[in-house]
Amino acid sequence: MSKEHGNLSINSQNIFPIIKKWMYSDHDIFYRELVSNACDAITKLKKLSMIGEYEAPDDIEYKVEIKLSAKDKTIKIIDNGIGMTKEEVDEYINQIAFSGAEAFLEKYKDKANDDQIIGHFGLGFYSAFMVADQVTINTLSFKDGAESVHWSCDGGTEYDISEGTKTTPGTEITLYLNEDSYEFANEYKAKEVLDKYCSFMPVPIFVTNEDAGEQTEEIPEEEVTEKDTVLDTFIKDAVTEEVEKEDGTKETVEKVPAKKMAKIVKRPVAINDIHPLWTKHPNECSDEDYKEFYRKVFHDYKEPLFWIHLNMDYPFNLKGILYFPKINTEYELFFMQMMSCTKELLYSRSREIETKKAITSFLRDEVKNNKDIKLIRMSTSINLLDEFYRYATDHEDISLDEAMKIYMKNYTD
Repeated sequence: MSKEHGNLSINSQNIFPIIKKWMYSDHDIFYRELVSNACDAITKLKKLSMIGEYEAPDDIEYKVEIKLSAKDKTIKIIDNGIGMTKEEVDEYINQIAFSGAEAFLEKYKDKANDDQIIGHFGLGFYSAFMVADQVTINTLSFKDGAESVHWSCDGGTEYDISEGTKTTPGTEITLYLNEDSYEFANEYKAKEVLDKYCSFMPVPIFVTNEDAGEQTEEIPEEEVTEKDTVLDTFIKDAVTEEVEKEDGTKETVEKVPAKKMAKIVKRPVAINDIHPLWTKHPNECSDEDYKEFYRKVFHDYKEPLFWIHLNMDYPFNLKGILYFPKINTEYELFFMQMMSCTKELLYSRSREIETKKAITSFLRDEVKNNKDIKLIRMSTSINLLDEFYRYATDHEDISLDEAMKIYMKNYTD
């Protein structure tokens, strides 16, 4: 047989369903991928503006908008970033695993670093098809003379391209959710996922519930800015209180004076922090800053034991904060030790399974409910389980509950 050398071929009709369904274990990760792409698009445009290849409008506010409609079962992810031409849509969207971020960094490698460029592999966009039956793109490149492009795909290997409707640079991606994924158009679910994946993205992210209608808020009239849409103005009544004077008579005292107020369209609030603590120099951060950031990120009311602020630029760029949490009490340490060894220990015994379950359940309850936890004074959780096992097998004439109570009483008295 003659020697042969060739290239492996891939059938797109076979590989595309695999990419859609099994590229990620958690389907909610599509939010991270698409929002990351949107942030990258804005970061690229800002870098081009910095090096003089794009003149941004003076009043531009870079942002990512996520518009939800549980009624229409759609999610829109909109950015005012670099946008795409038809040729770029062909290159970055119609070719699987072709990374626009890699191409950008290669083109501008001498002028722009990759500090905040997130995507690199060219697959993230296709995560949209894990939750959507159809995906559309409406985009306009920042380049002079560019025309808007509309791209549509129903999850197969065929797509349609036509003239788009965007008039300003950026991209709008619309997901028409499949029936298993309607929950992702729910405002609270969306914010929960975005908080998990996008809390520190480098561009402000705003979430709008399109089904909720116009929302309003009331602020003092002197705080109204040019960006606010004022719907009404009014006088808020003074707050008064009736107090008793020294002679026993009563009088009405003004506690808070009347104030001119304005009813405005509710100001959008970004769901992410674009300047997290680790981006600052350690000299700019106080101990209270570190503690507050710890509580905010980890939802832990306890203070950390200590922390290390990493701020390196050689031989590679690394910024971050490494926190070391406190173990609150001895019983938490005991509980952690016990959980790590329980499975191996219990299942190595010949005792009936109900005994094994009972031991674990009882000890868990003791750890949670007994603040004194004198049983912690025993050397290790292994000793505890070993000794109880011997005690239980030596007293099979009484119930398991009784055996446990007697045994624990002997050790905690």
